[in-house]
Amino acid sequence: MRRTTIALLAALEAAVSALIGLGVVLVPLLVVWAVHFGLAVDAVAFFRAAADLWLLGHGVDLVLQLDAVTAARMALPGAGDPFPITIALLGFALASVAVGRRIGRRSAAAGHSITGSISAVVVYALVGGTLGLAADSEAANASLWQAILLPAFVMAIGVVVGAVLETLREANHGDLAGGWVRERLGELPPAGVDAVRRAARIGGAAAFGVLGVAAVLVAVLIAVDYATIAGLSQSLGAGVDGGILLTVVELAFIPNFVIWAAAWLLGPGIAIGAGTTVAPGGTVLGPVPGIPLLGALPGDAPMLGVLWLLVPVVFGFVGAWFVLGRGAADGATPGDAQAGASAPWWHPVAVGAGAGVVAGLVMGLLAWWSGGAAGPGRLAVVGPDPWAVGLVAAATVGVGAIAGGVAAWMRLREPAPEFLAR
Repeated sequence: MRRTTIALLAALEAAVSALIGLGVVLVPLLVVWAVHFGLAVDAVAFFRAAADLWLLGHGVDLVLQLDAVTAARMALPGAGDPFPITIALLGFALASVAVGRRIGRRSAAAGHSITGSISAVVVYALVGGTLGLAADSEAANASLWQAILLPAFVMAIGVVVGAVLETLREANHGDLAGGWVRERLGELPPAGVDAVRRAARIGGAAAFGVLGVAAVLVAVLIAVDYATIAGLSQSLGAGVDGGILLTVVELAFIPNFVIWAAAWLLGPGIAIGAGTTVAPGGTVLGPVPGIPLLGALPGDAPMLGVLWLLVPVVFGFVGAWFVLGRGAADGATPGDAQAGASAPWWHPVAVGAGAGVVAGLVMGLLAWWSGGAAGPGRLAVVGPDPWAVGLVAAATVGVGAIAGGVAAWMRLREPAPEFLAR
């Protein structure tokens, strides 16, 4: 496929993705405009609100200025002054990453990963900058440089992941960037490249394993506390149209909630306002924002408590056992265990420690991205502490991976039974 065609297809897909993300919020807002306001209010305000939510979902900071009546109803210190909103609705970012991954994969498969990636990223930068300018108002102000860079950065994550995975899956499609990367990797010591690859696989799998358990935990909490969530939703009096908008916002907030549950599993927990904590060791909460989904927050110390810390340890152990237990580097014959058996004792220790670092980086970055300021006053601190989450993830996954790696190494060094050796 020609380079120009790849660029146009990537740009079109990125533009459609941005428009769909914007429309997901704009349509419920227009319903509210028609039903609640009878088309009497300027529709531009609702377009600006949709643009602000889309930008917020990609990590762009907003500065809000509430009117006197709304500020008085909130009854929070500093509600009448301009205050930042920095907590991202990660559902929008997750959708953009998924689209970017598909663009990167298709571009790499066609042999023009750089062209397709640049095209998609430029489109997202243009869309973000345009929305940042169009949504600017006295009530809400978005950082223009963030509006240009951060949505483009989110798309870049997706296209890079897609292109790299396609390059690793199929090395013969003639992609220039993929070939250059493979040549550079070929110049490095094979043992070092293999160790880094194994550490990344173990640490990444452990981190996403913890996120998977956290997702199941969130689903269980929502199912158990559904009556509380429904009651909070009804108490808001949003109506059918407002309820649709509230549901869209909460769905965009689900990835944040999953990351928060992972932070809870790891031990540091989260804060819903300054001076609060929700952790396995106990919960200390004050007044929380009127988001129905927060009704699923545990009120007391949960069953098993700090034993939940065994989850990342187990994932690290199992991952190292399977990855290092194969013995040989990738590409070796399945029955060849000589490489693993002849490796020095510190090799599984180093790989396990590297896996802990990878898991700590992944969980720390996700924790940092999932939290931020959600309102004035005490609500300026919402979400997990990224440093604590990253360090605990690195320690627990690292301990499990080192133990699993050493166990696999010792198993490979055991002599085969006599009846199998014949």
